[in-house]
Amino acid sequence: MPKIKRSRKPPPEGWELIEPTIDELDAKMREAETDPHEGKRKVEAMWPIFRLHHQKSRYIYDLFYRRKAISRELYEYCLKENIADKNLIAKWKKQGYENLCCLRCIQTRDTNFGTNCICRVPKPKLETGKIVECIHCGCRGCSG
Repeated sequence: MPKIKRSRKPPPEGWELIEPTIDELDAKMREAETDPHEGKRKVEAMWPIFRLHHQKSRYIYDLFYRRKAISRELYEYCLKENIADKNLIAKWKKQGYENLCCLRCIQTRDTNFGTNCICRVPKPKLETGKIVECIHCGCRGCSG
């Protein structure tokens, strides 16, 4: 399996601690990309990719902001090399978006009525017993 192309600059100190997890998530991502999609809707085939993308970004975010386990230099390296999604992490830092699943769920241009996705509606405001799934990423509720 070929390694992902990184910049010529060597990774900062601490990279060897997170590299196995990043490699494992990359392998899962490749597997999800080559998964057969027969019998699934067009959007359903993309859901595992969105989930893995979210998982990798959340891993880097938690290591830096919550556990303080990696240096700022390593965090910025991960953002620069597109290992983690800097735009999604920027939203997680804002109040009300701490559990956001993907950026498409807050883009109003992707919906018919110019509103957020159904997964952004708080659970108490939804009908009881109704299962809600986002059409973009398969999320079942990321509003909190």
